[in-house]
Amino acid sequence: MKDKKASSLLLLLFLLHLFSPAVAADPDPAQDFCVGIPNDVATSVNGFPCKPDASVTSDDFFSTVLSVNLTTNNSMGAGVSFADAHSFPGLNTLGISMVRVDVAPAGLVTPHTHPRATELVFVTEGRLLVGFVATDGRYFSKVVGPGELFVIPIGLIHFQYNVGEVKAAATVAFGSQLPGTVLAARSLFGSKPAVPDVVLSEAFGVEKEVVREIRAKFG
Repeated sequence: MKDKKASSLLLLLFLLHLFSPAVAADPDPAQDFCVGIPNDVATSVNGFPCKPDASVTSDDFFSTVLSVNLTTNNSMGAGVSFADAHSFPGLNTLGISMVRVDVAPAGLVTPHTHPRATELVFVTEGRLLVGFVATDGRYFSKVVGPGELFVIPIGLIHFQYNVGEVKAAATVAFGSQLPGTVLAARSLFGSKPAVPDVVLSEAFGVEKEVVREIRAKFG
């Protein structure tokens, strides 16, 4: 009887696993590879059209996009470069991408979210304060040094701030070929068309004049 119950339980667990919905941001590929052909005209869903297999070469699976030092001479003191399906077509349908982040002392990768991917931050140089805010309002953070990791769950607002006295750098991995990026401040105060002043005034508890002053900083 015990063996029968155990077998039934195993069968139930197998069926639950078999029919459970996928939780990955990107669908699993149905072929070995699909080197993308980015197209700014056509609308693509979950990937780009595939380059013909016969014309695919080793170069399609190689990229130097993250090898270049980035300028941090800007208002945030940070530079970001993306190795995603746009800049590295070999990633098309593979469900991964990477980013390089260079941050000057006291520089900030401004609070933002990635709606389609979990983020794994690997610091290669310097010290970064990495933090995120969960849906219940709790704030989680850690000062991360070379060789250390910090994971940011999918869709949560987060940032990276250089707390050291020298440049910091990190390589960031995502569980999507196109994780998407929503910059919190720019999305609210720099959208086209603009979010109504009254909405932002009520949301942040400030006068409309303050909203307009902030909006002016985003052009």
